[in-house]
Amino acid sequence: MPADFLLYGSYGYTGRLIAERAREAGLTPLLAGRDGPALAAQSAELGVPYRTFALDDNDALDAALRDTRVVLHAAGPFSRTSRPMVEACLRTSSHYLDITGEIAVFEAAARRDEQARAAGVMLLPGAGFDVVPSDCLAAHLKRRLPGATRLSLAFQTVGGPSRGTLNTMAESIDQGGAVRRDGRITRVPAAWATREVDFGRGPVAVTTIPWGDVSTAFHSTGIPDIQVYTRMPSRQARLLRATRRLGWLTGSAPVQGLMKRRIRRGPAGPTPEQRARGLTLLWGEAEDNAGHRAVSRMRAPEGYTLTARTAVEAVRRVLAGHAPSGFQTPSRVFGADWITEFEGVERVDVE
Repeated sequence: MPADFLLYGSYGYTGRLIAERAREAGLTPLLAGRDGPALAAQSAELGVPYRTFALDDNDALDAALRDTRVVLHAAGPFSRTSRPMVEACLRTSSHYLDITGEIAVFEAAARRDEQARAAGVMLLPGAGFDVVPSDCLAAHLKRRLPGATRLSLAFQTVGGPSRGTLNTMAESIDQGGAVRRDGRITRVPAAWATREVDFGRGPVAVTTIPWGDVSTAFHSTGIPDIQVYTRMPSRQARLLRATRRLGWLTGSAPVQGLMKRRIRRGPAGPTPEQRARGLTLLWGEAEDNAGHRAVSRMRAPEGYTLTARTAVEAVRRVLAGHAPSGFQTPSRVFGADWITEFEGVERVDVE
């Protein structure tokens, strides 16, 4: 059976959701990863082909990409896995998409812009929950206030994280926070700033985190000063602040091992019922130097559900020929209003 695109990491929590969504959309993914038995079972369940190989097997990776020419990379942590996949895409002139939320991965892809253009390849990291809704919101705010010099984004999720998300968070817990100042990504202490925002249900406290939009919102809008916040329990905020003094300890091998063992003992991710009840709330504010301000809110489905929908739709559009070469962000490729085309998404401008 010919496949439409390569889905690497298809048997992970989010990869499974993407594979199922792709079949619902009439697409045939080529399932791939290192776990042969998991792939065989998933292939039989979905009725699609699969291949087993590791990312350091260049011959097998290149062969799979030459057969598909589009990859949706879903195997994290992307700080470790994205580079070999991007390099393979450049070698084989294949388009690259992933579902990362890691600042370093976005910036690494941006540095490959000229190479990608020369190869006729699109590099589109962040085709999922991070950063599609927030990136489109940032672009919308820039459209509302073209002279904006400061951008604040915030989100609140109702649902739970997957093991993959928790592993990525654990690996970066000792790295502190990040904001963008004067166009440059700047490291700041963990949980560096707190403010109140209104997602539409009344003011709540939110705290800065090093979210992917610190990278992508700048590439999408050109706004030089960017901060990203999230709603988190006060206990979690206190824990993050504690890492300012104990970051060296949380990054040590024994503590990392302990955290990851606890993560493995937990659930793979939210249940279908939890995803159905979950939702995502977003808020954004753009300001200019004259004191003008634009605020918009967004309501969207639960994050993993939304990731499967946006990632598969992005692949579908790429297969249809909508794939400008070079490093791209979701709003630059598909427009600020793309997110509003998905079921369950509402955007409101606050006057």
